[in-house]
Amino acid sequence: MIAIVMGVSGSGKTTIGEQLAARLGCGFSDADEFHGPANKAKMSAGIALTDADREPWLQAMHEAIADQARQGNDHVFTCSALKRRYRDVLRGDVADVKLIFLDGPREVLAERVGKRRGHFFAATLLDDQLANLEPPQADEALILDIRKTPDEIVEEIVQVLSAGDREGGGACEASRRE
Repeated sequence: MIAIVMGVSGSGKTTIGEQLAARLGCGFSDADEFHGPANKAKMSAGIALTDADREPWLQAMHEAIADQARQGNDHVFTCSALKRRYRDVLRGDVADVKLIFLDGPREVLAERVGKRRGHFFAATLLDDQLANLEPPQADEALILDIRKTPDEIVEEIVQVLSAGDREGGGACEASRRE
C-alpha cells in the first residue's frame, strides 16, 4: 500500500507523513526530495512553478511510487498534489494508492508557513497554491482537518487504513498487527 499525504504548504504533510510512516513501520519520502535545483530556486525567489516546471517532479515521484509498489513495499509519500491531473500522474497505474488530504483554513496555513525557517518555499506562494488547488472529493481521498493535533490525525488515518485492510483494501504491516 502506498499512502500519499497531500495538501498545500503549511498543512503538515511532512510532520504527518513522518509520524504515519513511523507508526505503520513503512518507508517515507517527502516530495521536496524530488524537486530539482531550478524548481527550488524559483520557489525560494517567490516564483510560482508552472505545470511545465512540475512535470519532471511529478514523473520522478510517480517512478518512486511505482518502484515501491513493484517491490511490494508499503510506503508513505508527501506531495502537494494540487490538481486532480497531478494526482492522476502520481498514481499512474499503481493500484493500491491511498490519498490523504490535509485541509484547513488559509489563516492557519499562513501562520504555519510564516513560522517556518530554513525552507525553500517562500511564504508568498501560499495564495498561488490555494488558487491552483483542486481539492479532492471524499471518494478520492481521506479528508482531514489540520486543526487537530498530529497525533489525532495520524490515529484517524491508521483507523481508516485498518478498516480498509479488514475490508480487503490493504494497509501497512504495523496496522495489520494492531
